[in-house]
Amino acid sequence: MRVLGIDPGSESLGWGILDGGPLKYRGIAYGVIRPGRGLPFPKRLSKIHTDLTEVIGKYEPEVLAIEEAFFAKNAKVAIKLGQVRGVVLLIGESNGLEIAEYSPRLIKQTIVGHGNAEKPQVQEMVRILLKLEKIPEPHDAADALATGICHFHHCGR
Repeated sequence: MRVLGIDPGSESLGWGILDGGPLKYRGIAYGVIRPGRGLPFPKRLSKIHTDLTEVIGKYEPEVLAIEEAFFAKNAKVAIKLGQVRGVVLLIGESNGLEIAEYSPRLIKQTIVGHGNAEKPQVQEMVRILLKLEKIPEPHDAADALATGICHFHHCGR
């Protein structure tokens, strides 16, 4: 099974590709899509759409695993994140991918062992679990890989 993990964001969207099965997986590639802070928001969404569609075309995942929405203190930020998630979900559905959503707390609990883990802890555990020489950076890419790993632990296959 090939999984595309996504850490949604309008300024930096992390993605990670993993291959394997339950509890046995390996990292293939990871990166970020940075649409540019100076672009109008609709153009950022378009850039995310174009670039993520290219990632899917190149790596041909079967599953899209994405972090669920969380409650943000800033309503404007939450709305923008929801719009980014909508674009990502539409891309996944349009490409025939199975879609799985995981809470940030479950992802951290799966990767680190507790749901209140900090970003550096997640990055280090992703490095260890994927047997990488260095911590995946930026943290958005590590979070996307963590989401993909979470899927392998909870998909039931």
